[in-house]
Amino acid sequence: MTDITKPGTRPANPNFSSGPCAKRPGWSLEALADAPLGRSHRAKIGKTKLKDAIDLTREILQVPADYRIGIVPASDTGAVEMALWSLLGERGVDMVAWESFGAGWVTDVAKQLKLADTRIFEAPYGEIVDFAKVDFDRDVVFTWNGTTSGVRVPNADFIPSDRKGLTICDATSAAFAQRLDFSKLDVVTFSWQKVLGGEGAHGVLILSPRAVERLETYKPAWPLPKIFRLTKGGKLIEGIFAGETINTPSMLCVEDYLDALHWAKSIGGLDALIARADRNFAVIDSWGRRTPWVANLAVKPETRSNTSVCLTIVDPEVTALDADAQAAFAKGIVSALDKEGVAYDIGAYRDAPSGLRIWAGATIEASDVEALTGWLDWAFANQKAALKKAA
Repeated sequence: MTDITKPGTRPANPNFSSGPCAKRPGWSLEALADAPLGRSHRAKIGKTKLKDAIDLTREILQVPADYRIGIVPASDTGAVEMALWSLLGERGVDMVAWESFGAGWVTDVAKQLKLADTRIFEAPYGEIVDFAKVDFDRDVVFTWNGTTSGVRVPNADFIPSDRKGLTICDATSAAFAQRLDFSKLDVVTFSWQKVLGGEGAHGVLILSPRAVERLETYKPAWPLPKIFRLTKGGKLIEGIFAGETINTPSMLCVEDYLDALHWAKSIGGLDALIARADRNFAVIDSWGRRTPWVANLAVKPETRSNTSVCLTIVDPEVTALDADAQAAFAKGIVSALDKEGVAYDIGAYRDAPSGLRIWAGATIEASDVEALTGWLDWAFANQKAALKKAA
């Protein structure tokens, strides 16, 4: 490194990972003291904790009373897979993707389930598909917020209320930071390790009455592993949606989620969570607009995520490098900030264009984001000086 002056202010919390994300402000291990460790999740205390988590999720996310909410294994991935394997095949399906996780669901449906009547709509990183071409009389699978591209749908206006198919929405980096229109969504999935900063390995599956009807009237042509089964004897297994999980959950993780939910409620619920994420994004966006070496990967401002903010380096001397050298330059910034202890885990996702990815969700403090921007400029200046020296 050169002798470029370091900023005088450091983020109080350097955790800007896009998952697992930063814990809520003021969190400590003492918050988990009430976890029923060594107890069965099927005991009264375990069932009560799980049911409390479901009820608070409904309250804070403003989920309609007739929608089911279940805690399931294997994070958001497990929740999405349960929906795909249990619900698809009754009619044609339109698969929509504009980043790596959406592309993963396309692969599962086209190459694993091998559904013949599958249409695929894809857009490159930074852009979003034209939903006018999507047929909602077919089933539709899409992500609300592309975690690895920083591109989100601005709202659900593109989904017709009189649709005949089901909408299956991976909302893992949107839930608790963006307003989800449940009237337009039949299946919603997320992991509490994202916006609320919970511990990993657990997913949440939310089903509309239309999705439940499909489950109870349609039987897939393929066998379903036990871990995916949501019905028995043609009826929904209601216990899953009342705290009786399919497999053994970590009650420590459940306690951590409850702590995050209680914090969310204490600060004002969904409106407050969205406002915090919007404020954090505004800090990054304002800095980005006045900083010539960086740009938001999302092309259209209305599609820019307020949680997983993805940035590209647009300095002409850097963009003139080959792809490997550009990636190395970005990794140099990430490494320098990691070494200084001011920002951890902010590199772009491995399949995304090289650059930075900064989590701006509700558990992040705007003051920490503000402090980070100065360090980003410092790290860039050092990398640029090193590039010139090497030339």
